[in-house]
Amino acid sequence: MKPVDRVLLALAGLCGLLGVALSAAAAHREGGETLRTAAYFLLFHAPLVVGLVALAVGGFLNRKTARLAAVTVLAGLALFSGDLATRAFTQSALFPYAAPSGGFALMGGWLLVALSALVPARST
Repeated sequence: MKPVDRVLLALAGLCGLLGVALSAAAAHREGGETLRTAAYFLLFHAPLVVGLVALAVGGFLNRKTARLAAVTVLAGLALFSGDLATRAFTQSALFPYAAPSGGFALMGGWLLVALSALVPARST
């Protein structure tokens, strides 16, 4: 396994951790819906990144395309969930259009997941 794969797995683990933490915070806050949404996105997508790395390292997906999909998903999570969490805790946005940009990145990541299944796998 290459260092980039280890970093992607570590970031997926961090997403899972943050998803659990934000879920707990949402349960203890009045109006925690925004945090809950951020948590769900983190928790739903962390296993995707783990799966992409596992399938790429195992040779079942094209490594470059799968890694690009994982990076795109992680960037989307940072923007989308990061903006929602920032709004919940500080009542201000991360930056204008951060959440929609993150949402588009997540959709792009899923498109890359589909493409990674269609691009022939080869050792890289």
